[in-house]
Amino acid sequence: MQENLSNSLKNAFNELTSVLSSLDENELNAVPFPGSWTAGQVGDHLRQSYNVVECLTGHTKPTTRDPGAYITPLSEQFLNFEIKMQSPEFILPSQESLDKNLLLNSLASRTTAILHFAESNADMTLTCLDFELPTLGALTRMEWLNFVLVHTLRHNHQLANIIRRLNEK
Repeated sequence: MQENLSNSLKNAFNELTSVLSSLDENELNAVPFPGSWTAGQVGDHLRQSYNVVECLTGHTKPTTRDPGAYITPLSEQFLNFEIKMQSPEFILPSQESLDKNLLLNSLASRTTAILHFAESNADMTLTCLDFELPTLGALTRMEWLNFVLVHTLRHNHQLANIIRRLNEK
């Protein structure tokens, strides 16, 4: 399971960086349609959310429930592209124009840290105590890593739509 998750994370991160790398700085910061984030803002939002390593390596406790109980509900919610979601305020993207190289370097640093943790021998069944996901509460390490995966997949889908719209202009 852990190896599959690690491979899925690698694939999702590779897709994200490949898509963002393919854009020039103007495309990265272009608003594809009114009310939309730019591709750069999607990347910035993900970059901020990838601070999860601090939670994964922070305070934990043994889990008293199925340590994977929230994987399916989170996956179903985040991979349902018909649902419009609102980002929590603390990871809203910058409203400023984003520097492509800075964004890509920061994403690479954070995704590498996540992958190192995912590939480690850490006990993935422990519950992380330093941050709770709004509405669900404390997640286990495996649930957090799966959350990172489905969150990235959701935004990779969003990026594909943004690029399609930019190409239509």
